[in-house]
Amino acid sequence: MTLIERESCCATGKSDLEPLYEFPSFPVFMGCVDQPQVEDLKQDMSWYISRSSGLIQLKKLLPLNILYPESHGAGTIGLLWATHHKAFASFVNKSRPSAVLEIGGSHGILEKEYHRFGEIPWTILEPNPSPIDECKARFIKGFFDQDFKYSEEFDTIIHSHVLEHIYEPAEFIKHLSEFMNNGKKLIFSIPNMKSMLDKKYTNCLDFEHTIFITEPYVEYLLSKYGFKLVGKEYFMDDHSIFYSFVRDRDVKSIPLPGDLYRKNKAIFMNYVTYYKNLIRHINKYIDESSQPIYVFGAHVFTQFLLEMGLNTEKVICILDNDTKKQGRRLYGTGLTVDSPKILSVVIKPIVILNAGVYNKEIRDDIVENINSDTIFLDGADVTIGK
Repeated sequence: MTLIERESCCATGKSDLEPLYEFPSFPVFMGCVDQPQVEDLKQDMSWYISRSSGLIQLKKLLPLNILYPESHGAGTIGLLWATHHKAFASFVNKSRPSAVLEIGGSHGILEKEYHRFGEIPWTILEPNPSPIDECKARFIKGFFDQDFKYSEEFDTIIHSHVLEHIYEPAEFIKHLSEFMNNGKKLIFSIPNMKSMLDKKYTNCLDFEHTIFITEPYVEYLLSKYGFKLVGKEYFMDDHSIFYSFVRDRDVKSIPLPGDLYRKNKAIFMNYVTYYKNLIRHINKYIDESSQPIYVFGAHVFTQFLLEMGLNTEKVICILDNDTKKQGRRLYGTGLTVDSPKILSVVIKPIVILNAGVYNKEIRDDIVENINSDTIFLDGADVTIGK
């Protein structure tokens, strides 16, 4: 496997990266597979930080065909994501687009949610399309790069939870500015990474999210390449930020604050220390318990806990609501996946729950619909039912 190595800050281009922390031998894929475990690949996850910009970024990047062996399914399962798509569609409608080009739309859920405001020409550019039945958009299979050509009329480009996946964000935004005429609109949603890392969410930074792309960097890069900020909204306080920009060649560049190196380094190292302590706490509880134990989330949530040293000797399986994951094995682990509905016949099951912003949705579903005597073990403490 040939890795892609960053030699300079991917926001400013300065060659001033210093080592921050390394997670050794981390699974390279965050999904579920049917292949033998011996075929799973692992790679050191080496985080660096720019001394001048303070941007945290992954030093060694995986080839895209290794990272995304199948369609990226994030945002398709759960009430919270459904609410996000509805809210983002409403945000998009405030700009009254007449024709949309969406980058990385995958399933087409956003286009479907926009139907309640009317149907407009909508094209989705996506390397692995997997459209839902209700989507009426036209799909183009491909990437938004220098080779992409588009002759159709559009006034708005949209992307949702794409920017954090881009290996070269400055080049991506520069290409957008060259692709768009003055006055055209750029609207997107990104994860609220500052809040996520503050709250120790393990799906903030990983092999897919290789840059700590917080608000100062978004607004610095967009203004640098000729985009004027016209709107911003927060979806919850720890999920997403909606942005609306307009292409404006006369916009003034917004500089980066000077204290990001100190602040970002501190928040990241607090995150690492927190999980070292949490794993000790959970392992002690597991050692002393005789109840059946499960862990929720066939994703990086569980992979991260295991790589930090979670004792899985007593763990029966991973629970996940995604039926496409059930019956399969979480990559990089020996654990298989089952539906949380199996808890209905278990007496006082213990569920290790560390799914970030999705914790409440998961907990409420299990307590209200499956087993109200479930014991939840997470970073807050041990809780029974509600």
